Amino acid sequence: MRLSPSLLLLALVGCTQFPELDAARTPGVETMPFPALLPLDGLLEGPEPRATPEMRAGIEGRVAGLRARAARLQGPVVPAGDRARMAQGIAWPY
Repeated sequence: MRLSPSLLLLALVGCTQFPELDAARTPGVETMPFPALLPLDGLLEGPEPRATPEMRAGIEGRVAGLRARAARLQGPVVPAGDRARMAQGIAWPY
C-alpha cells in the first residue's frame, strides 16, 4: 500500500510540460563545429591569473552592494504591529 502513493507521484511528475529548448538556441548553432579539445596539462601551465586594480574596484563595489542588501534583510519579516495582531488569533463565526 505504501508503494501506490509513490507511483502516483511519479506518474504526475512524468506528465510535466518541459519548455521548448530548441527555441532558446542561438540561430545557426547547429551548423557550428564542435570546440577543439585541449590537453589539461597545457591549460594548467603558465602564470597564475592576477586581479587588476579595475577588477578589484568592481568587486569591492559588488561587495558593498551585497552588504547593503544583507543589512536591509536583517530586519523582522513581519512588522511588530502585524505580529501583535496575529498573536491575538481569529474569532470563529460559530
